[in-house]
Amino acid sequence: MSIKKVLTIAGSDTSGGAGIQADLKTFQERGVYGMNALTVIVTMDPRNRWAHKVFPIEVSVIKEQIDTVINGIGVDALKTGMLPTVEIIEYVGSVLKNLKNPIVIDPVMVCKVTSGSTKNLFPENVDAMKKYLLPYATVVTPNLFEAAELAGMERIDTIEEAKKAAKKICDLGAKNVVIKGRKFFAGDKSVDILYDGNNFEFFESEKIDTEWNHGAGCTFSASITAEIAKGATVSQAVATTKKLIAEALKQSFKLNDYTGPLNHKAFALK
Repeated sequence: MSIKKVLTIAGSDTSGGAGIQADLKTFQERGVYGMNALTVIVTMDPRNRWAHKVFPIEVSVIKEQIDTVINGIGVDALKTGMLPTVEIIEYVGSVLKNLKNPIVIDPVMVCKVTSGSTKNLFPENVDAMKKYLLPYATVVTPNLFEAAELAGMERIDTIEEAKKAAKKICDLGAKNVVIKGRKFFAGDKSVDILYDGNNFEFFESEKIDTEWNHGAGCTFSASITAEIAKGATVSQAVATTKKLIAEALKQSFKLNDYTGPLNHKAFALK
């Protein structure tokens, strides 16, 4: 039996909705063999409105994990997720620059908090991401907040502003940028924007009215990684992923008063 092998270099979400848990579920549903290198453990405080705490893994341990997978097994594609320190970002970048495999960078820097606002968990890491990760990215998958941070913009509210940000991010070295507009642009469609350095492509689906969307970004980048590993173009991978995310959001569910994940089994239904 031949199966494509993919690696996620990312954090562990103790609730199971995001991070490597979401990545591995997605890899399984998309028919690839998933492996992981853990960079951080994220917990949530049930006595303080689900406040997030992060516990970075030592770089020496991350090195051992990556060596096990890349040199001991081999990969057809890989993705990165939460990289919580400049030291970790710099090390992961040193690995990426020597690889010829497709690389998907999910520039995780946002924590959804109970007020509904967002904050950058690691503001000191933005410049490191630009320097050590983006030059090696086959695809970068920021949400609107992350795209604004990487592009040096105050905020992104419109499709035109997202297009401007995508160009700026490509100028930092990324081959392709997918900005996840989701439900935040005006209109009745959820719009994601792909820029390949020359042209824009727009991917639309209906807006899904649900607050249970934990792990959507991780799932999005993991699905793109899996599809590219199987031979899809970036455009094809995004198109497939857009449809699957919409279905998984329709079937998302509540875990507690603060969080609810996508239903990854929905991926197998399409």
